[in-house]
This record gives sequence, structure tokens and C-alpha cells, in this order.
Amino acid sequence: MTVGFELAGQPFTALNGGPIFKFNESVSFVVHCETQGEVDEYWEKLSEGGTPNQYGRLKDKCGLSWQIVPNALIELLQDKDAEKSKRVMQAMLRVQTIDIGTLKQAYEQQ
Repeated sequence: MTVGFELAGQPFTALNGGPIFKFNESVSFVVHCETQGEVDEYWEKLSEGGTPNQYGRLKDKCGLSWQIVPNALIELLQDKDAEKSKRVMQAMLRVQTIDIGTLKQAYEQQ
């Protein structure tokens, strides 16, 4: 009925609650990525057989939700310049897979 596993050094326990309990977006795993290569690799592997969504979110082939988040997104959104942060947010909302270069371009616009 239960299984223990580890992802990136973090222990998890999963419980088989039966067919009445389905995966939904209220629970998702967040994968923090340092590079665009990491973003692309996780996106490709986790979305294979699954359903890509917007803003770096997807469901894998088992229906589990994931968020593929480059650390640059968090840093740029936390900038004290509200206009820069707003441009970054708008750039993110236009894409499926998050592209660090696109975010930085939006941030640097005048």
C-alpha cells in the first residue's frame, strides 16, 4: 500500500489510496534548474507520454504534475524594479517551456 522513494536527496512516501483518489494539479513536484539545458532535459523526459501545459508546467505519463522552473525566473521576478519583474512575468505567460534567454531579454528591455 505504500512505497518510499527519494528524489534529489528528498525522501517521499506514496500511498495507494485506491481508484477514488486521482492525481490533480493541487500537488506537483517543482524541479529547479540552473541552466537552459537542464530545463530542456527535464521537460523532454517528463512530458514524454504526458501532457505539456503552459508556464513550465506539465503532467507526466502517470498524470503527476510537474513544474520545471529555472532559478533565473525566480531571481528576475524578485527584482526591486516592478516594471522589470512585470515584463519577465508577461514573457513567462506566453510560453510553454520556459526559456531563460527570453526571460532575460524581457528583463533588459528599455
